[in-house]
Amino acid sequence: MKELIPLICPVHQRQLTLRNDTEYSCPVGCKYPIIHSIPRFVSLKNYADSFGLQWNEYKKTQLDSFTKTSISEDRLQRILGGSLEILKGKHILEAGCGAGRFTEILLNEGGNVFAADLSTTVEANYENCRSFPNYFVCQADITSLPVRPETFDIVICIGVIQHTPNPEKTMESLSSYVRPGGLLVIDHYTHGYPETPSRVIIRSILLHMNPRFSMKFNKVLTNFLWPVHRFLGIHRKNPWIRGLRSLFLYLSPLVDYHDSYPQLNQEQLKTWAMFDTHDTLTDRFKHLRTGEEIRDQLHRCGMEKIEITLAGNGIEARSLKSLK
Repeated sequence: MKELIPLICPVHQRQLTLRNDTEYSCPVGCKYPIIHSIPRFVSLKNYADSFGLQWNEYKKTQLDSFTKTSISEDRLQRILGGSLEILKGKHILEAGCGAGRFTEILLNEGGNVFAADLSTTVEANYENCRSFPNYFVCQADITSLPVRPETFDIVICIGVIQHTPNPEKTMESLSSYVRPGGLLVIDHYTHGYPETPSRVIIRSILLHMNPRFSMKFNKVLTNFLWPVHRFLGIHRKNPWIRGLRSLFLYLSPLVDYHDSYPQLNQEQLKTWAMFDTHDTLTDRFKHLRTGEEIRDQLHRCGMEKIEITLAGNGIEARSLKSLK
C-alpha cells in the first residue's frame, strides 16, 4: 500500500520504518503489524467491535456506486457547504471511514485520502477502495493517529464522534490534525435523537450480549417486523394509514427510511433498515450535544469561522483552523 504521508509511532512520535511489508516499527521498539494489507495500530478487539461486524456484513450497502443513487454524495456535499471541487488535490483525513461510502467519493473527486477507523471495518473499506492510487487506510484510534499534527488540508469525520468515549477529546484530536487555514467538517447527534422506548430497552440488553448474537438478533427482528413497515411505507400517503403508521414507527425499534430515501427500492430499504437498526441498538456510546456545545469546543480547539447547521444526524459543523 502506498504511503501518502510519513507515518509516526502513536506512542513515541518517532518516524516508523516499514519492514518486509509485514510490519511497521519505531526506533524505541514498538511494532505494528500489517494484516490483510492494512496496518494495525490498535488491537483488533475493542469497543467498536459491533461496528466492524456491521460494516463487513453490509460492506456495499451505502455506497452510491452500489445503490446507483447520490445519497452519500449529497450528504457529503451538504456537510462540506458547497462544491466537491474543493477536494481535488487535497490531503484529506477521513476519521472513522467505515466501509467507504464517503471514501469512494473523496477519491473520485481527486482527494489524497488517508482513511482510518478503530474497527475492522477497514477491511471492507480496503476492499471497496484499494484500486485508487491516492488512498491509504489503517486501523487506528482517531484520537491517536500515526501522523504528525497539522498534516491535512481537510479533516472529515461523519457519523463517528457521538460514538467515541469522549466527544470533546475527539474534537480536540481532529482539530490538531488540521493544518493552519485548513478545513474541519464534523457531525454529531443532538437532543431529539429518536430513541424510542423499544430501542432503549433492546439496546440496554444487547450491550451485554456477544456482538455476533446481536447481529443475528437484529436480522431476525428486522425480518419479523419489515412486512408491516413495508406495507405502511408503501401506503403512507393514505390518510387512513398515516396516523397508524406514526404510532407504529414510534413503537417499532426499526429504523425506517421510506420518507427519507424514496429513491431506494424495497429491497434496499429493508437492508438499510437492518443496517442502521443494528447501528442504533448496539453502539457502545451514544452522546448528544447542542450546537452551542459543539461551537464552544471547536473554538477552544483553535478553530474559527465556525458554521453550525441542524441537518442530517443532528448537528453539522464546518470550521477553519486559525492561522495563528
